[in-house]
Parts: sequence; structure tokens; C-alpha cells
Amino acid sequence: MKPFLICAAAASFGLGGCMAPAPAPAEDLPAMPEGTCNAEPLQSHIGHKASAASGAELLRLAGARTLRWVPPRSAVTMDYRADRLTVSYDDDYTIVRISCG
Repeated sequence: MKPFLICAAAASFGLGGCMAPAPAPAEDLPAMPEGTCNAEPLQSHIGHKASAASGAELLRLAGARTLRWVPPRSAVTMDYRADRLTVSYDDDYTIVRISCG
């Protein structure tokens, strides 16, 4: 609670020490990697069982470089990777979602 009070007090006096830095100009940002992941043709695999063999087949069909399995009730990063296939499954190892990123 104390850091919040210090930042609030600093902000009220016009001090910018607790403010986030300005975002970088668009020309300074790195380009997004080119990816080949395409999850559209894989949607028919929803409802199939998740396994090493099915993961390898989905990865091949999507054209992605990496595969990320998402178990039930798991937190995942929200970073976007154009070359990554993400496959979510439920407690019975049934595939419930297939997406790129």
C-alpha cells in the first residue's frame, strides 16, 4: 500500500517518477515474425483425443513450428507467436480448442 501512496503523492505534485515510460515509436519496434500457422483446417479435430501422435499431426497440418498444449485450468502467456499452434484439451484429453498464436 505504501508504494501506491508514494506514487499518488508524487503524481499530485506533478512528479513523473512513478509513471510508465512512453511507448517506443512504431519504427523502433521489431517486426513480427512471419509465421505459417493456419488453424482453420484443423477445426474438424476438435473433439478428438489429445496425444503425442495427434499433436504431431496437427503441427504438420498447421504448418507451425511449435506446439503448445494447454491442459484444463491452466494459465498461459498472452504473447503472440505467429509460428505457434495452441491446442487446449479437457480433463478427458479431448481437444476443445485449436488456435494459432
